[in-house]
Amino acid sequence: MVVLDSTVVNVALPTIQRDLHFSQASLAWVVNSYLITFGGLLLFGGRLGDLVGRKRLFLVGLAAFSMTSMLCGISPNAGLLVAARFLQGASAALMSSMVLGTLSPMFPDPRQRTKALSIFAAVTMGGVALGLPLGGVLTELLSWHWIFFINVPIGLTALFLSARLIDSHAGLGIRAGADIVGALLVTIAPMLVVYALIGTNTDGWGSPHTLLLFFGALGLVVVFMVVESRVRTPLIPLHIFRHRNLMTANVVRFVFPMGAFSLNFLGSQFLQHVVGYSPIRTGLAFLPNSLAIAVVSLVLVPTLMWRTGPKPLILAGLLLISGSLVLFAQTPVDAHYVANILPITLLLGMGIGLVFTTTVGVALSDVAPTEAGLASGLTNVSVQIGTSIGVAFLASISASRAAHLLAQGIDRRDALAGGFHLGFLIAAGLPLVSLIIAAVLIRSRRPEHEVDRSEMAAAEAMTILEITAPEQFIQLD
Repeated sequence: MVVLDSTVVNVALPTIQRDLHFSQASLAWVVNSYLITFGGLLLFGGRLGDLVGRKRLFLVGLAAFSMTSMLCGISPNAGLLVAARFLQGASAALMSSMVLGTLSPMFPDPRQRTKALSIFAAVTMGGVALGLPLGGVLTELLSWHWIFFINVPIGLTALFLSARLIDSHAGLGIRAGADIVGALLVTIAPMLVVYALIGTNTDGWGSPHTLLLFFGALGLVVVFMVVESRVRTPLIPLHIFRHRNLMTANVVRFVFPMGAFSLNFLGSQFLQHVVGYSPIRTGLAFLPNSLAIAVVSLVLVPTLMWRTGPKPLILAGLLLISGSLVLFAQTPVDAHYVANILPITLLLGMGIGLVFTTTVGVALSDVAPTEAGLASGLTNVSVQIGTSIGVAFLASISASRAAHLLAQGIDRRDALAGGFHLGFLIAAGLPLVSLIIAAVLIRSRRPEHEVDRSEMAAAEAMTILEITAPEQFIQLD
């Protein structure tokens, strides 16, 4: 349900923009309103589940996700849709932060647990493969509203089955403490950055309003660090940042998604607004990207990682991502799919598949087994926040460029193409920044603490969820 919801949204963006009168830049809120609350509340959701019980919080999150999906579907205007997406992201954080923490204890035998996680990964890949074409079908044959309505019957069915089948978990009690202030700060800070980036189209980069928002976000980060150093149960214990590989992996996973995920956001609009694809054809056009990610990350990486180590795979993957985005920046307005689009989607998928699971392995290599859950959670939060900021940044850049070209009297189709091309070109530089960071800072060595194979299976299973819908949180017991 979660994977479908994310992928179908990207395919439906041009239709949503037309029906609800979003501007080119403000359309980013349809994606970012979800990602910000999701990423900001993931770690808090994990802690809250420990306090009130994992099953209870999972059911609450599942029910809320179903209700907010209905609210998204009936939204009559842009403001209500964005507000509903904020709520949907928050409920998804509560639900998703409980998935593996609930699943793993049900299978204490490592072999059974690994088998269960493999089934979980297979179901996830099915959602990935189905999401894009299904989104196109729903949008074109019914309406964009149905990309949200489809969650309701699935959610209600899952709610009924989960209440009957999932083992109960007695929480520690709410008095054990939760870092509410930290959760709010880590949510509001990226929200201010996104708001500032989207506003640069009208206010400009050097306006007092824009600068105030950027400095406000920076100030909240400082306050967050102070709060985490003083509270009894911090959301993110600051000592975790002493681990070099963990920090490097998180920086890489924060920076490169800013460019890599531009394919989902900008690419779907480019194919529909410029090339003239229908929603169904757009969904099918991106299907090879999802399949390439699945094959590389779940079949090739587990074997290659133990032979070469993670660093060569990460560097190769980042080069592929950057190169594919450079190629997309050269795509003509009358692009042919086999010659111009298919090779790019395959290269990008291969690159993402090489980077995601391997950076999880790098993050886990520095930490003790007791910190594996926190380390994995941080790697996912980095992706959520980086993606949301990247989408806002590239949306603003491409919209500004297109508006400038239109003002010069250039045809609308060519002006939009020029804006998207600039967005892809800038996006291509961000993986290169990650590549330099990874090349200099990642220690290429075997882990000091061997990670349980079931934990690696979990990381591999969650990779697809992170990539297509960075909406999932890996919580390892």
